[in-house]
Amino acid sequence: YILSVLFPGVELPEPDYDHMRASLLSECEKANLQPTPVFMEKTFQLYEMILVRHGLMLVGYSYGAKTSMYRMLAGALKDLNGKGLLEENKVKIVVINPKSIYMGQLYGQFDPVSHEWTDGVLAIAYRNYAAAPPKVGEARDRKWVWFDGPVDAIWIENLNTVLDDNKVLTLANGDRVQMSGLMKAFFEPENLNNASPATVSRAGIIYVSETELGWKPLVASWLDKRRNQESALLKPL
Repeated sequence: YILSVLFPGVELPEPDYDHMRASLLSECEKANLQPTPVFMEKTFQLYEMILVRHGLMLVGYSYGAKTSMYRMLAGALKDLNGKGLLEENKVKIVVINPKSIYMGQLYGQFDPVSHEWTDGVLAIAYRNYAAAPPKVGEARDRKWVWFDGPVDAIWIENLNTVLDDNKVLTLANGDRVQMSGLMKAFFEPENLNNASPATVSRAGIIYVSETELGWKPLVASWLDKRRNQESALLKPL
């Protein structure tokens, strides 16, 4: 509605997702997942958001298929790259649970005795993705840093400079790590109850409802798995 008011009389063409859809269907078949209309729609929304934002949040409760969506999308992009379609590239992903470790282990910390600085998990991942020279054939690979855990102001405020136009990770020792153009920062929280407006306003938001998926796709995948197991057992020697 907002777009129709801003641009009256302009009709947006439907995006051509034929190749992407075919690759997603192939990846879902390999993973024994059901490509429901909701699953495909949200995966396309995730892809569109990736094209325009370098920081985004995939929000929703468990059993909404958030993890499966980004995994199938990454597999589809790899498939498209192998076929030379849509000028797409393969994806490298590092997944971090920010609430499973201390702040010093996440970003880095000074040793209280020697006062030497040690990089944290996130700092190491960012340095590797931003500064490491690409290997042969990997120059254009997408690099995703995926934060799979709750979002709160305790740890994510340090990423505000990453999510804004600066795209810089600033560490406590004064080091500044610039994101490359191929890097993306993803967040997969259950909700944004404890996230500050400053953080939320800097990221693209995709909401995935667990009620839209339902239980039928889970049962269908389970039945498909049982059929495959039974056919393997009944196969003649």
